[in-house]
Amino acid sequence: MFIKLNKIVISGVFALSLCFNHSVISQQKKVKQANVDYTKYVDPLIGSAGHGHVFVGANVPFGAVQLGPVNIFEGWDWCSGYNYASNTILGFTHTHLSGTGIGDLNDILLLPVTGKVPLFKGTKEDMVNGYGSYFSHKNEISKAGYYSVVLDKYKIKAELTASERVGFHKYTFNSAADAHVLLDLADGIGWDKPVKTYIKKINETTISGYRFSTGWATDQRIYFTMEFSEPISNISLYDDKTAVKGTEGEGLQMKAVLDFGALKNKQVLVKVGISPVSSENAAANIKAEIPNWDFDAVAKEATSKWNAELNKIQIEADAKTMKVFYTALYHTMFAPSIFNDANKDYRGTDKKVYEKADFTNYTTFSLWDTYRALHPLYTITQPEKINDIVKSFLAIYQQQGRLPVWHLMGNETNTMNGNHSIAVIVDAYLKGYRDYDTALAYEAIKKTAMQTRDGMDYVQELKYIPADKVVESVGNALEYAIDDYCIALMAKALNKTEDYDYFSKRANLYKQYFDKETTFMRGKLTDGNWRTPFNPLSSVHRKDDYVEGNAWQYTWLVPQDPYGLIELFGSEEKFLAKLDALFLLTDKVEGEDVSPDISGLIGQYAQGNEPNHHIPYLYAYAGQPWKTAELIRDIDTKFYSEKPDGLCGNEDLGQMSAWYNFSAMGFYSVNPANGVYVLGSPLVNSAVIHHKEGISFTLKAINNSKTNLYIQKAEYNGKPYTKSYITHDMIVKGGELKLYMGSKPSKTFGVKKEDRPF
Repeated sequence: MFIKLNKIVISGVFALSLCFNHSVISQQKKVKQANVDYTKYVDPLIGSAGHGHVFVGANVPFGAVQLGPVNIFEGWDWCSGYNYASNTILGFTHTHLSGTGIGDLNDILLLPVTGKVPLFKGTKEDMVNGYGSYFSHKNEISKAGYYSVVLDKYKIKAELTASERVGFHKYTFNSAADAHVLLDLADGIGWDKPVKTYIKKINETTISGYRFSTGWATDQRIYFTMEFSEPISNISLYDDKTAVKGTEGEGLQMKAVLDFGALKNKQVLVKVGISPVSSENAAANIKAEIPNWDFDAVAKEATSKWNAELNKIQIEADAKTMKVFYTALYHTMFAPSIFNDANKDYRGTDKKVYEKADFTNYTTFSLWDTYRALHPLYTITQPEKINDIVKSFLAIYQQQGRLPVWHLMGNETNTMNGNHSIAVIVDAYLKGYRDYDTALAYEAIKKTAMQTRDGMDYVQELKYIPADKVVESVGNALEYAIDDYCIALMAKALNKTEDYDYFSKRANLYKQYFDKETTFMRGKLTDGNWRTPFNPLSSVHRKDDYVEGNAWQYTWLVPQDPYGLIELFGSEEKFLAKLDALFLLTDKVEGEDVSPDISGLIGQYAQGNEPNHHIPYLYAYAGQPWKTAELIRDIDTKFYSEKPDGLCGNEDLGQMSAWYNFSAMGFYSVNPANGVYVLGSPLVNSAVIHHKEGISFTLKAINNSKTNLYIQKAEYNGKPYTKSYITHDMIVKGGELKLYMGSKPSKTFGVKKEDRPF
């Protein structure tokens, strides 16, 4: 299929970049964007219970600071530091992860305290003798850019807001007892442990220091400066529980008790600037971003920044969809997060400081998840950030010798499979984002693809990865094939014929894992035999041929070549029968150590895990788009809600939400790099996507309802449109797509081969 569609790809996909031609843009009709308050639909607590693992607290879009409460850690579902099931708060920390399956960060803990200040954490059973407090959700407010809670133990109301690099605290004390603030650098969350910490009192209102730690990010360095609105009457320093004399101390687990005495106005405000470079830069960040003490004004500005981003997609829908949609869109903008200072300094992967960079440097890239939908969504809604994201990738490449896999705070974690920064770069390049060194970009993707880790040595020799030599061989191989397909596209665009031929062959290696007898993707041994015994339901976590999944789920992981997959099955009928079975089979292997990531099940389909996300849309490639429509409505109803457990799996830094945002508007990026979006079934009645100033794409679902879920026909810019897909070119040029909905599947829309996604 790859070779057959070569000419179509070149003429159709690469032409997408033409949409950025000034002559085209100048012809667009100016559309005035009304600024609606969409933050009222955002509920940050959605996804904070169950396996959602979302961050709860105060931040701004893509901000380095994510300031929020941290509970007593109770296990995997506390990876963000907070879970709605808890009623404890140990303090407020300035960095968090959102929706990850591994815990880290939660750096620089502050806790306002009255009375005696313990130096060790409280427990669920005993919050009296340790620090921390119980709280009630009734006294908790969480909004875009603002968080507040009452700490029952201390009778203190804590309010939080933030700018990009500064966290802003407001503590209101309602007790006659002396006021204190505890600063604890000892603990992070999950895997994180400190290796060196430092606190220094600069003057009566300023503290600075740093926290170096190891964990998922093996060498994380964060510097801080904090300014208080009230003078510190006394500072007591400790390394763990051992007193440190003076007003400055370095140790493994530094803590400070800051005394404020009896406050006249009962309030202490704290501004905490953070930096990957130095405490001096952290102080400069405060001066640049929050120079005054007007907490309410900063909170209002944070909300305004969120609203500006949410207004980029304006939908009309029922109340539930509005709430879930805008909360999802909010969740897509926590990461990647800014990783340089206001003066553009940053610390690289090589731990060197790079001063005054000519781009905004980003970190926190969960690429195994986010290349599928989050980054394609950014090419529509965040055009001003795409080049800087690619520049961040290229800086990482120059510093560590390969592109990022899962990058966190200047560290390569090597988490998950594939080399999906490649897909992100190629997608950006083909869509016309090229304000970076494109020659370096191609060098980076090619060199990254020629590594020898995790079975890539076999791939380079155009061989399958032996299951008895490499764990997760099938999962690795299928992900590599997607990236190799992307490299071939870019090679073709650059007229690198030899590379195109080579990577096209690598992209087709996925076929070697398909067993035509069982019609599953399977692990193949060195001797050429299939691994036995074989149970397609089996998904032994981290010990088999797949990655957080089983053969039923991984057989479909060919989003770059659905037609090639159909050919492997032998016919569309056999392909469709197997695909139907995926959503119907509810059997499981009793007593097996199944990954908790396999969640949100419809049959064997797992909405809670990203390799499944494109599968409902595969029906369009076999001429049955109405089955996609049925599944999309079913998934939206079952697995996305307004409740704290409203996500069926890890948010994974925005991918779970990006899937919803796309699908609710009626289309999805099955192929992560060819600019084609397959139509499904819109939940919204209308959506206006503001790509750039004066360029908007409008989608209207006529007669849309719970029962009218099938597309009957379509019109694009007033003319009949018969395709079961739209293109990136259509969206970024602007225009109007009307989808006429009905209660029964259409026998014609999207059925003909020429109307199916290319």
